[in-house]
Amino acid sequence: MQHSIRRLVLDVLKLRDPPLPEFASTLCSLPNIEGVKVSLVEIDQNTESVKVIMEGNNINLDTVQKMMKDHGAVIHSVDEVVVQKKDSSINL
Repeated sequence: MQHSIRRLVLDVLKLRDPPLPEFASTLCSLPNIEGVKVSLVEIDQNTESVKVIMEGNNINLDTVQKMMKDHGAVIHSVDEVVVQKKDSSINL
């Protein structure tokens, strides 16, 4: 049986541009993403440390990493992952 990522919590370092609303909207446009929450943790002269929470069905971490890199961001750590069986509808 295959598994899919349902929720990701990421510690991310990003450039100050794009602003948080645009960054969150860009991430939400990825396939299988139903919602994105971006919270500012720390701000520096040129960068922002943010917590990114992504929810959806069958989230592709490689696609998320590529999108972030293309927008001047890098994942420092994966702080939480929720995985479920692909044919399951259990909500955690």
